[in-house]
Amino acid sequence: MTFAPDAGDALCSDAEAEALGAPVHRDVAGPLRALRDDGRGSGFDLRVISGFRGFDRQRSIWNRKAAGELAVLDSEANPLDIRTLTDRELVFAILRWSALPGASRHHWGTEVDVYDAAARPEGYEIELIPEEVAGDGMFAPMHDWLDTRMASGASHGFFRPYDRDRGGVAPERWHLSHAPVATAYECALTVERLGDVVAAADIALKETVLEHLDEIWERFVININRP
Repeated sequence: MTFAPDAGDALCSDAEAEALGAPVHRDVAGPLRALRDDGRGSGFDLRVISGFRGFDRQRSIWNRKAAGELAVLDSEANPLDIRTLTDRELVFAILRWSALPGASRHHWGTEVDVYDAAARPEGYEIELIPEEVAGDGMFAPMHDWLDTRMASGASHGFFRPYDRDRGGVAPERWHLSHAPVATAYECALTVERLGDVVAAADIALKETVLEHLDEIWERFVININRP
């Protein structure tokens, strides 16, 4: 597979994206449908709130966070005052919850952020925060069920890349990755290729990112759980 900033040309059909809740890679759509069907059999309504996210959209999120237009969060998901941060501190704070454009796994169409629609109170706006998915969180039972499926090899290839805190990306229990397809994109992406993508793009804090790219690569790109 040749590396590109995103896999927009490999997505499922618009009709299938609408049925699933978000666009995903065409080879991920079937396994995702199967996982949803399994969930229904256990009383869960697994829905996708975010799937494919192209390079330009990720760049917009990154730039708006760098400009203070979107919240930058600490490790407990509390907003930070970015005016008190150095450029390096700001870059690493953004990376805790938002991927560097060009390095987001959502670019590949292999990643989905999921929730249990059966447990969602009417009118509740999903935040994708730890309180929703752990302990007594409303979506925790579905994620406990998913953990059991993954442990038994019955998750149709899905796993959690950010299952725990490894000193890089914050734990994201809602984030599932489809290993068979994602692995090909992982192998195609290198730190050199990522550097070329960043250098050529209109990305806020670019000089700081490139200065610390090796550390970013080690801590936030390849520092994940692997199935």
